[in-house]
Amino acid sequence: MASRLLQRFVDESRGALVRASTLARVSLQKKLHESLGPEGAWFLAKELPKGRQTPSFLFRFHAANAPHRIALTYRDRHYSFHEMNERMDRIGVALLERGLGRGDRVLLVLKNRPELIFLEGGIGRIGASAVAVSWRSTPAELAFLATHSGAKLVFFDAEIAESIRALGELLPSLGPDAFIAVRGAPEGFLSYEAMLAGVRGAPEDRSDEGAVVTYTSGTTGKPKGAVRKFPKDAVTATFAFLGESPMGPGDVHLAVCPLYHATAFGFVAFSYVMGARVVLLDDFRPETFLDAVAKYRVTTTAVVPTMLYRLAELGEARVKDFDTSSLRAIFSGGAPLSGSLAADVMRLFGPSLYNFYGATETGIVTLAGPEDLRQSPGTIGRVIPTCDVRLYRDDGTVCAEGEVGELYAKSPLLVEGYHDDAEATRASTRDGYFSVGDLARRDARGCYFIEGRKRDLIITGGVNVYPAEVEAALDTHPDVIEAAVIGVPDAEWGERVRAFVVPRPGARLEAAELAQHCKARLANAKVPRDYVLVDALPKNPTGKVLKRELRERA
Repeated sequence: MASRLLQRFVDESRGALVRASTLARVSLQKKLHESLGPEGAWFLAKELPKGRQTPSFLFRFHAANAPHRIALTYRDRHYSFHEMNERMDRIGVALLERGLGRGDRVLLVLKNRPELIFLEGGIGRIGASAVAVSWRSTPAELAFLATHSGAKLVFFDAEIAESIRALGELLPSLGPDAFIAVRGAPEGFLSYEAMLAGVRGAPEDRSDEGAVVTYTSGTTGKPKGAVRKFPKDAVTATFAFLGESPMGPGDVHLAVCPLYHATAFGFVAFSYVMGARVVLLDDFRPETFLDAVAKYRVTTTAVVPTMLYRLAELGEARVKDFDTSSLRAIFSGGAPLSGSLAADVMRLFGPSLYNFYGATETGIVTLAGPEDLRQSPGTIGRVIPTCDVRLYRDDGTVCAEGEVGELYAKSPLLVEGYHDDAEATRASTRDGYFSVGDLARRDARGCYFIEGRKRDLIITGGVNVYPAEVEAALDTHPDVIEAAVIGVPDAEWGERVRAFVVPRPGARLEAAELAQHCKARLANAKVPRDYVLVDALPKNPTGKVLKRELRERA
């Protein structure tokens, strides 16, 4: 008993030292002390000992430290930190008046709106959990998400009112008062603004008891709800990432990916840790994106590779019509970033491209800078301090350098597990590390490379074929925009390799030409036997290829 207590004391002391040193190092590196005023310093001295270092805490701090600083811009409407903090307080009070509280869950079915950020903060302040999901979901999909999460209230975008009416018919137990419209007042629904009318004050802060539930994209089956709370180590992990990136307190961050996705919301949170300004776009269109960069002097943004391709597709002459000289960092994630696309982007925007790996369940665990992307094309980078990565063989032993294994990550931002799915949580965990089923290898420089999903591994004639390696070979063909590789049943070989290829407009690709190209770069067993030319690959809203749809076509 005494030895266990001693070990716990040693571990906690070591953790406290790591937290303190990381916070001090990055704070000095980013010169955060220069923007700390007396009110902010007093707030930290009073509140830090309470241990509430949550997203809600951030806005309360900035509202004390720099209340009039612009925090958010949407359609040329500017919100200060004071205004955002006050709005979150009013939401918390309004929710309490409607009978919600600790442990309750609220479904958010919203487009990129300021209200989504306000609601996440207000819900967290009363110890409840925000569950942000895609507004593109069908009524049946929303019914599953609402039922599985146990949501008691639904905030929805007024533009999708008809889908919500259909949802209400599927969930009569919720009742009509459980659906609240944002950015409009469709007939038969309470509006968000009406809910807040006359509400004043602030709720008792229970943000340390709140959580965010993010449902996975469901590319291979039913989505799972990843539950994330915010322990004190989460702040350390956030600062560790910021210390490896060029993000800083004077930034203007352009949020263009869907906010219901972990990547977009994560980078918004990183920006607010630095006290930066966020510019929010409804959705992504290449020229609208470039116009926003020029207009607001944007310094950082987070995108998916599909968006980068659409920017590159405009051509250098059109891109140069916009002043993008302020951009210091373009973060790419959510799907593989090919070496050729990375080179195209850096030709257009200079050495500002960063590729990261992470998941809803793990947070960001690796980061590749511009030099890594040049020297090791296709890399997801090196492990971020405070995180750890292990590559496991099927027998549970750790892989050697260059060997492909299942990637397991450990991070202070690991989720608590999957909501109401203990079996899936156990199946994804090994030795305190978490896996979402990705396969990877590590090179001599310490850079990691994703080789595909474990469930996508192709075994043909007893040979393991990793789709990412074949896709990378096809990507080097000058007339190929992108490719996706799957295994299809074969009587002789068990599986054979099939490639779905998107050709460049006007190109006349032939299967024989693609086969010759692959044979020059791959061992024979890895060369696709079939080539299917398609106009586009099926993808989810965050840019991940839906290989299950390709298998269904096959």
